[in-house]
Amino acid sequence: MTNRFCEYRIMWILVFFDLPTETKMERKAASLFRKKLQTDGFTMFQFSIYIRHCPSRENAEVHINRVKSFLPSKGQVGILNITDKQFGSMEIFIGKKEESPTAPGQQLELF
Repeated sequence: MTNRFCEYRIMWILVFFDLPTETKMERKAASLFRKKLQTDGFTMFQFSIYIRHCPSRENAEVHINRVKSFLPSKGQVGILNITDKQFGSMEIFIGKKEESPTAPGQQLELF
């Protein structure tokens, strides 16, 4: 019997982007992209990096496809899908002080 909450089954999606913000229209498009990410359950990790926890690869695919459906017409967007085990091995430094990666809040899931 496999564990439903295995650290190799649980996934994290990282969406990182570099969007133009020279004109008012570009700033509006970048802002709309961020808002849509937040609406889909993503949390800001850094200014241009948003992350989302997913209980399975199948669930991650749903959210990846959703992000692809609202990609902005200009700029660069990357989507990276990693396991919970890989996310847990991330090293984060604030200044020179190392901090352990923390999950952004508790997410309630109803089945």
